[in-house]
Amino acid sequence: MRDLTPPRPDRRHMLRHMGAAALASTVPMGQVWAKDTFPDRPVRIVVPYTPGAINDVLARAIGDKMSRTIGQSVIVDNRPGGNTLIGTQFVAKAPPDGYTLLQVPGSHAINAALLPKLPYDSINDFSFIALVARAPFLLIVNSELPFKSVAEFMAAAKQRPGHYTFASSGNGGNAHLMGELLNMQAGVQMLHVPYKGTTPAINDVMAGQVHCTFSTYSGAAAAIRSGRVRALAVTSARRAAAFPDIPTIAESGYPAYDATGWWGFAAPAGTPAPIVARLHQELTTACQAPDLVQKMKSEGVDMQVSSSAEFKAHLEREIVVWKDVVRKANIKAD
Repeated sequence: MRDLTPPRPDRRHMLRHMGAAALASTVPMGQVWAKDTFPDRPVRIVVPYTPGAINDVLARAIGDKMSRTIGQSVIVDNRPGGNTLIGTQFVAKAPPDGYTLLQVPGSHAINAALLPKLPYDSINDFSFIALVARAPFLLIVNSELPFKSVAEFMAAAKQRPGHYTFASSGNGGNAHLMGELLNMQAGVQMLHVPYKGTTPAINDVMAGQVHCTFSTYSGAAAAIRSGRVRALAVTSARRAAAFPDIPTIAESGYPAYDATGWWGFAAPAGTPAPIVARLHQELTTACQAPDLVQKMKSEGVDMQVSSSAEFKAHLEREIVVWKDVVRKANIKAD
């Protein structure tokens, strides 16, 4: 009669499989899945602004590039409102699976510095992927003013405290804080005039109703070309690649001045590390594409991809800087 007892497994074979099982049990399930299958459906980028502005242009350009390399659609989902709070909170509460990303703007740090209570934790509710782009603001003045440099402008402002005015797109926004930072570093007292948006602020600078404002290049380009405003300086620590002939405020006698607009990407906290690493790789590839770099340069945006750790550290520093400005200038949220 034939012996139907199964053959005993080879001892080395058993040990090899036992070791593999033990190793698999130590790896979080999401990480094994992430490595093998991510992404297997469309990825969504939440932009906390309305369509059409530079934030949206940047996200769509990057999303288009990413969709070609990951083999899935990358959808831009505009969720404006609450000065970016609505879109940001949506991502903070989303599943941490890598399929819902947040385009993180510079206002993320300003909100953390300005608002006493947020519906999310600005640091701990997110897995930061990369800082991808920077865009200095331009300090523009009405062209009928005689000043050809920041130094000349600030010298006049010191002699007439409270006379010169700077417009912003709203209380607590980028231009407001940049103006207050210049007040502090130059020891002057320019008066803040808030508007409901960048366009009316620039229009009144052109009309001579206010003396100056801070704007991105895309926001100020038409006004500069019209000859009705003059760009005195950029707000970044270094000159911008898009307009290397315009000096920085730092060069103009205020070496500590550095206030640059920026954008990065984050996922909800708890997103598995392999997914974050894959997304960082895809963002890096997209943001280094020569045609994308040139397109964004024409908008005054420099593509500069950081590591995840560098992005988080940058955000933490920005929050500290703006908290100091908010406190010293006694800025209150509307």
